[in-house]
Amino acid sequence: MQDWKILSRITFSSTITFNMSIFLYLIKKIFTLGSTFLGITLISFMVMHLAPGEPMNLQTDFNPKMTPEMRDRLRAQYGLDRPLYIQYLQWLKGLAVLDLGLSFSPDRRPVWDKIKERLPVTLLINILAIGLILVIAVPLGVAAAVRHNSIFDQITTVLVFVAYAAPAFWVALLLMLYFGVYLGWLPISGLHSLMGYTQMSGWEKLLDWCRHLIMPVLVSALGGLAGLSRYTRSSMLEVLRQDYITTARAKGLPEKKVIYKHALRNALLPLITILGLSIPGLIGGSVIFESIFAIPGVGQLMWTSVMARDYPLLMGNLVIVSVLTLLGNQLADIGYALADPRIRTGVKIDD
Repeated sequence: MQDWKILSRITFSSTITFNMSIFLYLIKKIFTLGSTFLGITLISFMVMHLAPGEPMNLQTDFNPKMTPEMRDRLRAQYGLDRPLYIQYLQWLKGLAVLDLGLSFSPDRRPVWDKIKERLPVTLLINILAIGLILVIAVPLGVAAAVRHNSIFDQITTVLVFVAYAAPAFWVALLLMLYFGVYLGWLPISGLHSLMGYTQMSGWEKLLDWCRHLIMPVLVSALGGLAGLSRYTRSSMLEVLRQDYITTARAKGLPEKKVIYKHALRNALLPLITILGLSIPGLIGGSVIFESIFAIPGVGQLMWTSVMARDYPLLMGNLVIVSVLTLLGNQLADIGYALADPRIRTGVKIDD
């Protein structure tokens, strides 16, 4: 009975210690997330305003009736007559209450209203791209590692490096030219057909959306697919050389069980972090493929805001992209820490 009480106390104490380590780890990550986000917004705000030109240039440069007094009134209307640090603090004050301000465009619409109209499209394409990367890259990397130095491994290595080196805009133009122009199989722009879309049934609209999204999703996933398959192959090769894999095979376990239960589970640990680090590339690449394929998403909105020097809209886009990027990286870190206790406790294992 006494031994049972001692064991219960030890178990309870271990549980508290485990939970506290996770709690402290999460607090540290949240603090890092907040400070990094503030740093991103501060640097972006300063660099954006240091760039030559102002938003009212599009209205004043080619207007012969524009006087210096009218120009000053425009600057005061946009709040650009105040010191830069005052402008940043005012913007940060609005951000604290989830107010991203008003766009400098003639419609003067709230920035969040413009972003929320386009954010679902960008998220959908990136989620589909990540799913495609996982479905293809992981099995491809595992197969290449199992067939190390075979013809299959050599062919996939060449193809993967070519796909990784090919510029996304060049691949997009080739796909548009071949599948859209020569063969006429897929549409080359937009999210849905311009003619007859309103008369389509629900399934026909879904099919039309799928046909329009095939090429953007492929272009978005190409670089990540190539990189993740190589990381999977390298990680699998390292795991397959471990002693416990040799022991599992010596015990007579089926090869599929050795590969997918013992080797792959351990090989996927580094890929959690790598996948999180690939999210910024996917979101940043949205600017390229959304502009090429005329997709009304956040990437295209960011490009137009840069060209128009629409500071509030540009900062709003940077906030959304930064939050999604940081959350992706932090979720990857948390997932890795939950899988490996040494990460959250900081314990070092000596060789």
